[in-house]
Amino acid sequence: MSVASKPAKRGRGSDVFAALRQMAISYQMRPGERLNELELAEQFGVSRTPVREALTRLASEGLLIESSRGYMRKPLEVQEMTDLYEARQAVERECLRLAFERATPEEKRELADYLKASRSVPPDTSIEKLVELDEGFHLRIAAMSKNAELQRMLVSLNERLRFVRWIDMENVGRESTQQEHAEIIDALMSQDMERAQAILNAHIALRRERIIDTITKGLAKIYLR
Repeated sequence: MSVASKPAKRGRGSDVFAALRQMAISYQMRPGERLNELELAEQFGVSRTPVREALTRLASEGLLIESSRGYMRKPLEVQEMTDLYEARQAVERECLRLAFERATPEEKRELADYLKASRSVPPDTSIEKLVELDEGFHLRIAAMSKNAELQRMLVSLNERLRFVRWIDMENVGRESTQQEHAEIIDALMSQDMERAQAILNAHIALRRERIIDTITKGLAKIYLR
């Protein structure tokens, strides 16, 4: 199995699931790669039962698909990523709309402080950390919506898009992204919802439009590891 490094042996089923999920999200499991339950069980130092249960859960989340001999990593497909970006755009648009109605002045100030802190991280900050900071900004807007279901949906979408966003961040860098975030905050502070929605839509749509190039570069990264 094409894994960058073997995970430490674990005993609990929840730990096995978490580790396998991270491997799937980061494409340490290559697209189309068949997964061997026995090998994974030996790798984690557990029986095949927690591995099988974890693989079943990952399939239900859309990260794996069933094959004639168990499961394999779902291919990295343009249409799926496009669909996920469209779903993310819809969820975030609604979160932002509700944030205009429900966010407190203190929450808005905290969002501005968060962006200021994220803009001050060193230039050599890892791509993974930059994406985490970017997700944190959008998740804070989701929290301001006061809608727990929308927050859960956004967390799930972020996880399934994370690898693609790593690749996109490598190509785009953080300056343009953070400038757009600053403009969203400015619109939020001035209660200009139409402007905020327009910035958010353009912010996500631009990433969606680059999806073919991003996936091409992502596949190269996967297979040249």
